[in-house]
Amino acid sequence: MVQARKQPKTAPRGLVNLRMAQEDRNVIDRAAKAAGKTRTEFMVEASRRAAHETLLDTNLLIVDEKTFDRFRSLFDAPAKPNARLHKLMNMKAPWDRT
Repeated sequence: MVQARKQPKTAPRGLVNLRMAQEDRNVIDRAAKAAGKTRTEFMVEASRRAAHETLLDTNLLIVDEKTFDRFRSLFDAPAKPNARLHKLMNMKAPWDRT
């Protein structure tokens, strides 16, 4: 008797419909092909990345006045000299390197 293989369980998926210009779709398809991905894989990955960036840029931290004053004093204080900072500040910019 042949046993049927069990399919791995995946999280339920939803459907998202998008309207876009054919030119946008063509660019996305070309990029997906270049990345070796399906259009769906490419769009989900790109959307997820953009969403994470947006959320990281919009996080709000609420602290009491004492904590904020401490943060501000640390933030505004000049950097203390150390070997890594010295090396960084004396490093040539990539465009100035020969």
